[in-house]
Amino acid sequence: MELREYVRILRRNWAIIVAVTLLGVGVAAAWSLSRTPEYRAQSTVFVSSQAGESIAELEQGSSFTQSRVATYANLVTTPIVLDPAVETLDVDVESADLAAHVRATVVPNTSLITIAVTDTDPERAADTANAVAASLAATVEALESADGSGGTPSPVRLTPVHAARAPQSPSGPNVRLDLLIGGLIGAAVGMGAVVLRTALDTRISSARDLVAVSDRPLLGMIPFDRKAKERPLIVQDEPLGPRAEAFRALRTNLQFLDLDTRPSFVITSSEAGEGKSTTLINLATVLADAGRTVALVDADLRRPRVAALLGIEGGAGLTDVLIGRATAEELLAPWRTSNLRVLPAGTIPPNPSELLDSARMRSLLTALEREFDIVLLDAPPLLPVTDAAILAKETGGAIVVVAAGRTKTTQLAAALATLDTVGAKTAGIVMTMVPLRGPDAQHAFGYRYGDRHADSEK
Repeated sequence: MELREYVRILRRNWAIIVAVTLLGVGVAAAWSLSRTPEYRAQSTVFVSSQAGESIAELEQGSSFTQSRVATYANLVTTPIVLDPAVETLDVDVESADLAAHVRATVVPNTSLITIAVTDTDPERAADTANAVAASLAATVEALESADGSGGTPSPVRLTPVHAARAPQSPSGPNVRLDLLIGGLIGAAVGMGAVVLRTALDTRISSARDLVAVSDRPLLGMIPFDRKAKERPLIVQDEPLGPRAEAFRALRTNLQFLDLDTRPSFVITSSEAGEGKSTTLINLATVLADAGRTVALVDADLRRPRVAALLGIEGGAGLTDVLIGRATAEELLAPWRTSNLRVLPAGTIPPNPSELLDSARMRSLLTALEREFDIVLLDAPPLLPVTDAAILAKETGGAIVVVAAGRTKTTQLAAALATLDTVGAKTAGIVMTMVPLRGPDAQHAFGYRYGDRHADSEK
């Protein structure tokens, strides 16, 4: 993914990132505030050499002590130093346990050793630091004596130069630092989670996602409308709105398709609920408004919706024509304008697939194509049943509706494969429920919906 894609993902999921970040801060706060305060006391010893009185001897002794000072610092956490310190303090603790709370460091380019002790009691921390410093001085003097027993004076002396004092304030926990670290970890986890979630998400959200599934042309993108169920006839109810303009753009793109062979199209989708019926009706409306003669046929003989959406009587329709009970001329009714004629589905039959794959259906399509400039058929989804594939084979092709953020790539791929299997043509894809605002709207499609430009054909 490109950098812009990551930015779009983070913008789209900012609420999740903020929530996880706040969770990290909360966990860090709870952990930090639940810890017992600790105090840190420090004592410092100076390492010097007593060998010689001349300048050369003193320089040699200074080099010797600096070379050994790191060794002395490492002795601080060993039992040889800590055991005498524990006896001096008269505390019930093992030297191995005490070593975990003692740290010795060498001040760079000096002969100073700093001994730091951390404890929950400030007085005890100071006493321990001073006791360890004294024990270190005695231990080094004994080790550096000529016979190793302390009988001969040692050429090295460790002198305390800063005695530890009981600290007034705790050194830990550092609540601010813990909160900062918790927030950073939370933000990192949140961003990683949304990126991983997006990578695993197979829903089609943009035109780029379509390219990964199919090379069929994208005929149009219809914006999302919260009130789509309340006002499905958006071209009539809000003719200057962004959705109406999107349907006019779809009409324009449809003109570039090859209509010379079969000027008829099946409007279908992968699954139900992707907006195929409302897309069909609004497309038919804008085509009729542009002066085209349009036949709108509800060929969804399983769950017909056209009559209900248009508010017309649907008791008789396509089923009656296919069983020979009536003719198309008798049942095709004008709607809003003489350019648009509607044939409802009629009674739901027990054998929809057989009726749609009949000679009478093919004869009906041929007759409608001769009489009208364009014929649009509403068909069931492709994946549950075969009706749409049967019809698409007998028309100019199928226009597949894809709902942005709902349809999965596997579903669309399976639907297109169904059309290919029967030898039907896929005329193009229409994406519905496209976000009006936000990162997806601009990044994925290159422009924002809602510009109320004049229709190019007016």
